[in-house]
Amino acid sequence: MKLSKTLIALAMTAALGTGAASAQVNVMLPAAPGGGWDGTGRQAFQALKDAGIYTDGVNFTNTGGAGGTVGLAEFLGTSTGQPDALAVFGAITVGAIQLNSSPINLADFRPVARLTAEYLVVAVAADSPYNTLADLVADLKADPGAHPIGGGSAGGVDHIAVALLAQEGGIPVADLNYIPQTSGAETVTAIVNGTLTAGVSGTSEFAQFAEQGRIKLLGVTAAERRTNLPDVPTFTEAGYPIELANWRGILAAPGAPDDNYAQWVDRFTQLSKSDAWKAVLETQGWDDYFLAGEDFGAFIAQETATQGKVLKDAGLVN
Repeated sequence: MKLSKTLIALAMTAALGTGAASAQVNVMLPAAPGGGWDGTGRQAFQALKDAGIYTDGVNFTNTGGAGGTVGLAEFLGTSTGQPDALAVFGAITVGAIQLNSSPINLADFRPVARLTAEYLVVAVAADSPYNTLADLVADLKADPGAHPIGGGSAGGVDHIAVALLAQEGGIPVADLNYIPQTSGAETVTAIVNGTLTAGVSGTSEFAQFAEQGRIKLLGVTAAERRTNLPDVPTFTEAGYPIELANWRGILAAPGAPDDNYAQWVDRFTQLSKSDAWKAVLETQGWDDYFLAGEDFGAFIAQETATQGKVLKDAGLVN
């Protein structure tokens, strides 16, 4: 009898041990390894661990394509109703859903937290006659087609920034000559050699080239001037009331249990205040852009409406 009790105790211990070892969250990273979404997810969970907020296992899945819509579609199919199932996404996804006529509806997912942002800058060649955004807008208004502007993918945040600038400047968005580029470095090369009149990219990509004297920056889409770009006015300062960020955040699965969902909102709220996360933001050069739960959901709805209108005005969606 004693042996039986011992065996039972050992079996129970083994079962508990196995359960503890298998406890994990499944995280969809809807892009290839090494990109911004991949980095955001992995860095966030490392910081959660370092801060002692969440120390159990993490299973990452990378599924890229179509601005994150392929990965989110897979996530929808495999994780609906499941606890501990999260996905990284961002501003690019909002436009991609509409551009790709994806059946995905972001309102179906449970919004956990908006984490980071990177603001955008407009640049021209160092020897360009344009010294202000107003200079550039004036020539765009006179002949939009004669002044190609480059940036990220069609319908992405770079394109949205140019479209909003055009709207504020009284320029028909559909008349813009926007040419997508494969990278910020390619955009800089095209600006310098005169293929592009101007270009748009994130501050982290363009700042280094501005420091080298290859380009000059005319404006940034942040609400306030950036500490690392103190001489670059905001769009609003330049007379164009636009604030736009390439933000990234976390979604929970559609139909995730309420208690589990609330737990993840709380964990990411704790993360936003932690020294571990602040260190990540500083190291990566990301701006803190935290917003949690239903407030984040309202922000997503607003972004969806805003980007949808701009894409329609640009003739990119019906």
